[in-house]
Amino acid sequence: MTLDTLQPRSVWAHFATLCAIPRASLQEAALVEHLIAWAQARNIAATADAVGNLILRKPASAGCEAQAGVILQGHLDMVCQANSGTAHDFERDPILIAIEDGWVIAKDTTLGADNGIGVALALAALEAPDLIHPALEVLLTINEESGMDGARGLVSGTLQGKTLINLDTEEWGHFYLGCAGGVDVTVRHEAVQATVPQDYALLRFEVSGLRGGHSGIDIHLGRGNAIKLLVEALRDLSAHTDLRLVEMVGGTARNAIPREAFAVCALPVAIAANIDEWVQHRHAAWRTRFAAVDAQVSFVCQHDDTLPDLALVNSERDSLLAFLDIAANGVAQRSEDFPNVTDTSSNLGVVSLSQGAFNATFKVRSLADARADALADKLVAHARSYELKAEKGGAYPGWTPNPASHLLERCQQVYAAEFGQPANLQVIHAGLECGLLAASHPHLDMISFGPDIRGAHAPGERVEIESVGRCWQLLQAVLEALAIARETLIKSSIHGELVEP
Repeated sequence: MTLDTLQPRSVWAHFATLCAIPRASLQEAALVEHLIAWAQARNIAATADAVGNLILRKPASAGCEAQAGVILQGHLDMVCQANSGTAHDFERDPILIAIEDGWVIAKDTTLGADNGIGVALALAALEAPDLIHPALEVLLTINEESGMDGARGLVSGTLQGKTLINLDTEEWGHFYLGCAGGVDVTVRHEAVQATVPQDYALLRFEVSGLRGGHSGIDIHLGRGNAIKLLVEALRDLSAHTDLRLVEMVGGTARNAIPREAFAVCALPVAIAANIDEWVQHRHAAWRTRFAAVDAQVSFVCQHDDTLPDLALVNSERDSLLAFLDIAANGVAQRSEDFPNVTDTSSNLGVVSLSQGAFNATFKVRSLADARADALADKLVAHARSYELKAEKGGAYPGWTPNPASHLLERCQQVYAAEFGQPANLQVIHAGLECGLLAASHPHLDMISFGPDIRGAHAPGERVEIESVGRCWQLLQAVLEALAIARETLIKSSIHGELVEP
């Protein structure tokens, strides 16, 4: 079975295109060029703005010209992660997909359903010949995943519509009306090094096998952070022997929970010769500790005959490991207003140490911008207490819920008519672009929905096929309802007639 056999065919055809054209953050130009040509061939107006966002416009259906325009919004880029040993070049290779048990999945890489499915839904709406709709604008932003540069650079007044449907959430049956804001914290240091004694042996420690995941949506699940686990092990070992830290690397993105981390260390020859028992003990302890959430966690050690010239002096080693071990990571506060939703969190996403140069990056999120800023300030102060350089950057606002939204009311009516039950209302502990779009276009009435996506930002990411079909059904029905002049009428897919909501 392949994507071209799935329904709705138009949505999956567009998603297949997105899988075929590489679209890492900051490398969306080829996809934008392709979509402009696609739009021009169908007489759909297409322009790219100064920062690279793609804006597509289609006039309203006949008789619907008087209704306010609607904006469909998603982002073109995807998080690019692959399992170790996977020979995949995200700059050149298409995403390899499989279809299993009702899901489309990429087994060894990220799939890009976040936000490729949302983009595919919007393109299918532009292309659908019989769809009744108001004037449509499709805003497809660039570099959402690593900086939200597209939404951040959108010029005020660019968008003409009055309502905006964001298609970048990942749980079917929920209307999202708010999201977390975020800020990055970067830490840097030039560590002092010293010569490694000749009677030492070189070892490479590796933490792997973790599930990882989205640093907002999955942060509450208690999965292992590979960097944190590696640091925990190295601190333990350095407390009992003269460990010389040479190199360390872990994680690949600030907004993904690290799945793997590695460290190169030098130990006294006698200790190195008997290290395997300690490694096995810690491996077994972690397997027990994470049995319910990360049962495949692995900890191994490889021996190497080559001895490096330099390693950190012990005071620098202790300082960096202590900083990383104690730094806030995970859920900091639960929401008091929304059950089972994280309010504030931080994620230690990336760390590197090479030739004494140390770098670490945290992603801080909160439903309240002030709380995100406060937690980021604490991380900065924590770093500086160890005489490390630290700063905040990349801040973006959250999206404040508006329970009185007219768009929300209409979408609830349509959902109940189409599916025979009410939709859930929710906020998401992730960085949708709605907060930035509200800053540049404060008149917009916004809502977000999407299909069931699991494992976003990690290899094995998957999307449920049936939920994509339901999203397409809902999107068509909502656009038709927004195109009807009589505000109190909606179309019922159950009875095939107009009914009072």
